[in-house]
Amino acid sequence: MQKACHHIGMSRQAFYKRCQREQDLAHQAYAVVKLVQPIRLRQPRIGTRKLHSLLGSSFAGTDLKVGRDRLFHILRQARMLVQPQRAYHKTTDSHHRFRRHPNLLKAGPAQVVPTGPEQVWVADITYLPTRGKFVYLSLVTDAWSRKIVGYHVHGSLQTEEVSQALKMALRERHGSTPVIHHSDRGIQYCSTYYQDIHRRHGLVCSMTDGYDCYQNALAERVNGILKGEFLLNRPADLPQAAKMVAQSVRIYNQERPHTALKYKTPDAVHRASLLQ
Repeated sequence: MQKACHHIGMSRQAFYKRCQREQDLAHQAYAVVKLVQPIRLRQPRIGTRKLHSLLGSSFAGTDLKVGRDRLFHILRQARMLVQPQRAYHKTTDSHHRFRRHPNLLKAGPAQVVPTGPEQVWVADITYLPTRGKFVYLSLVTDAWSRKIVGYHVHGSLQTEEVSQALKMALRERHGSTPVIHHSDRGIQYCSTYYQDIHRRHGLVCSMTDGYDCYQNALAERVNGILKGEFLLNRPADLPQAAKMVAQSVRIYNQERPHTALKYKTPDAVHRASLLQ
């Protein structure tokens, strides 16, 4: 061993120290992967930055000192980094006879910026593939807390079906102050049936200027999180899709930290703000 160390220009002490360091890193990586696995079982596509935030309490009181870059390296070596996915399926029909409403969230001097929960809700519809035909998911999200306050899985794009998500949000509503309801210009949101719900509950309608997903970016983002991080297995039919969505919404609201919320969960931010 002494000759080998001399040949590579390293002392035996340095060689053994290096071996011990590599062994310690391997044990650390194994321990971290064991901590990550149960989180990934419930949130299969949660990102590494959010994982680092969630693991902070697990590291406390242990010898594990793992920074964000080290966590990236460990997950890369374990082939556990999340790969991005992209998909597109149009669910909006903006060519109709119903009235369009102005965009109250558009950047400018008159832009409405929420300062608390139940001030602005954003709504959207997305599709869910099943082993049979497509089903659809309607969502209503609080723009301040990012909490999904209403959702409904349905088999058609009928307005009555889409409105069930809004009705859920209204049932769970705590205050009575006016809420801005922001959506795209889809026929369901512009319809007389949907607008009657607005009038009965004192909602203020806001819509995108056209079919531009960036004008309803938050709603699109929440859709993408649910489908890209949770709804990874294709359900057999609509009832199974509804059960999967209900579970995914609970995990999203109560367990998944949000970067925009300083790594707090939507439910925690929503409840804390309502108590103030």
